[in-house]
Amino acid sequence: MKRLLTSIILCFLAITSFSQVRGVVKDSDGNALIGANVVWKGTNLGATTDENGAFVLERQPDITALVTSYVGFENDTTFCEGLDFVEITMHGEITLDDVVVKSQRPGRMKAKGAENIEITTTTELCRAACCNLGESFSTNPSVDVNYSDAATGAQQIKLLGLSGTYVQMLTENVPAFRGAAAPFSLGYIPGTWMHSIQVSKGAATVKNGYESITGQINVEYLKPQLDEELDVNLFVDSDLKFEANIEGNLHLNDALSAGLLAHYENMWMEHDGNGDGFMDSPKVQQYDFMNRWMYKKNHYVMQAYVKALKEERNGGQIAADTLPFKINIGSERYEGVLKNAYIFDEVKNTNVALILSGSIHKMNSLYGLRTYDVNNNNAYAQLMFETEFTPMHSISTGVSFNHDCFNERWKPELMPNLVKAPDENIGGAYAQYTFNYDEKLVLMAGFRGDYSDLHGLFFTPRAHVKWAVGDILKLRFSAGKGYRTPRPMMDYHTYLASSRDIIIDDDLKQEEAWNYGTTASFDIDIFDKCLIINLEYYYTNFDNQVVTDFDSDAHKVHFSNLDGISYSHTFQIDATYPFFEGFSLLGAFRYNDVKTTINGVLREKPLSSRYKGLVTATYKTPLEIWQFDVTLQINGGGRMPDGFGYFDAYPVLNAQILKWFRWGNVYIGAENITGFKQKDPIIGYDDPWGENFDATMIYGPIDGIMFYGGIKWKLSKY
Repeated sequence: MKRLLTSIILCFLAITSFSQVRGVVKDSDGNALIGANVVWKGTNLGATTDENGAFVLERQPDITALVTSYVGFENDTTFCEGLDFVEITMHGEITLDDVVVKSQRPGRMKAKGAENIEITTTTELCRAACCNLGESFSTNPSVDVNYSDAATGAQQIKLLGLSGTYVQMLTENVPAFRGAAAPFSLGYIPGTWMHSIQVSKGAATVKNGYESITGQINVEYLKPQLDEELDVNLFVDSDLKFEANIEGNLHLNDALSAGLLAHYENMWMEHDGNGDGFMDSPKVQQYDFMNRWMYKKNHYVMQAYVKALKEERNGGQIAADTLPFKINIGSERYEGVLKNAYIFDEVKNTNVALILSGSIHKMNSLYGLRTYDVNNNNAYAQLMFETEFTPMHSISTGVSFNHDCFNERWKPELMPNLVKAPDENIGGAYAQYTFNYDEKLVLMAGFRGDYSDLHGLFFTPRAHVKWAVGDILKLRFSAGKGYRTPRPMMDYHTYLASSRDIIIDDDLKQEEAWNYGTTASFDIDIFDKCLIINLEYYYTNFDNQVVTDFDSDAHKVHFSNLDGISYSHTFQIDATYPFFEGFSLLGAFRYNDVKTTINGVLREKPLSSRYKGLVTATYKTPLEIWQFDVTLQINGGGRMPDGFGYFDAYPVLNAQILKWFRWGNVYIGAENITGFKQKDPIIGYDDPWGENFDATMIYGPIDGIMFYGGIKWKLSKY
């Protein structure tokens, strides 16, 4: 009986493998082409390549030729008789009167797998002044970015209605910006350095750890193996903030490439537009450098980079009759990442990989008379193995280890109620299985177990399902658990920009939550154009949570364990339609219901908008010489902490004009054109040493309209 069952399984695997052809489409430099069309010759049966340039096709009787087409390249015909895997290289860029017509990636797209992953490419990033990672989400309907206070310039991200502490941050699929780096991390990645951003909503893959509760945000840096060129970018705005960026790649030989990225920014002017005596934005000076390498020969692939950052933030009172309330924050950060992979079988994607990373983050801060300094060292290692038994069945498994070391310092006489974050070591293992039936039905189930020397043994189950119902409708379902070790002082040290006493209970538990999600995506042909509609619903329920209590006492902020229930319901709908050649419109609406038990009462979470409306429009002239972009946000009202009432809905309007040249582009734009500013963002600004001073009650913009301009040169094959 066992032999019969084994024979049946082997026959099934052989049949499914034989019935499909897999492949990848690249350009002549080896870069994956996203959105290329691959069809069986003489038919309309085909597929579109995903974010990795990959595709899967069902074999057709008596047809062995594949025709591949991509904008800006000549069509390619490939014969695949007897092959299970083909690598297609597109050649022959089309030129007209010395004007090179190159393909351009879509600005936003959905990944084809079971996870709900939204990919933002450089095409989308060009639509606004994306000076850093935080500003890159201004046209994104799913992610919100606001200032966390009116003094330090720290940005706070929100996904599925919850703060960014519940979002796992990754750079090139390696966990990053943990601990002390978190509050200002959105400003640590320059916009011109980014090749793409992937936002995974809800329960994410277990491969990258257990920390994702509401999702993951992964940033892919520019690759050294891309075109050999030097890019120079200059930016200036009406607040006299200046930025300069240089990105260059050099191909040393067929196997080895190197890249250098440099960033400098400086805002040296003091601005006080509302006349409260405090700077609206701190003076920030930042230096950021990265050197990265790529080596690929035969079956071995190596990627590595080192990164160094130094930043100074100086804010607070401009002048005062007595001692001014000053805010000074200095940060140094050093990172190193080494990724090694050995590919045993490229057809079956059988490989083993070792990832090593480490970081050192030092921060010294002064808020009036109170100081908070921290050194945070992190080391991370992951060994993983992946293989595809057939195009239908694949598995990924691995082990990981993470070490966090913290050294916090403050004056106990000024802050007697703080508790230091202990060091933590965590080792874990995971396994993840994926069943993929021609991208029509995809099942992914993952499970990992981790052991923490603080919290003991805990388990993380996660599952995803994708069902393509015909060519019009795609359904996705997800469920999974996430955990997080709380470190309130590192996460929220900007609360020191107030006179509130900070109280941290000494028995804080590991945060633990379940996330459930369902999405429906429609591709509807209307007048020979595709209307894309996405419907999403996510529910996050906390078993354990660290509650931030501003309500019980106006002179304190208290961090304690959840005693009751806490949840988030998020519903979103968005639609995109290209009305005519070059013009596309996106409309989105999201409703948030976020409540937490505070001091025994289930209440709406303060400083969170109940809803968000978004409309973005883009128009490119023929030959894509000019580009015009407009984005309007309507942020719904919400609750302030007790004693401060409620805030109303407010609009934010941004616009940009971009002109393309053979050598690069020039752009001008404006942000917050409606000019909305939160009234009196700093409470008690006239007496910063008094008991009512508070610069952390922020729900909206604190600056008025801002104009900017920039220029980008591309020097190819220097």
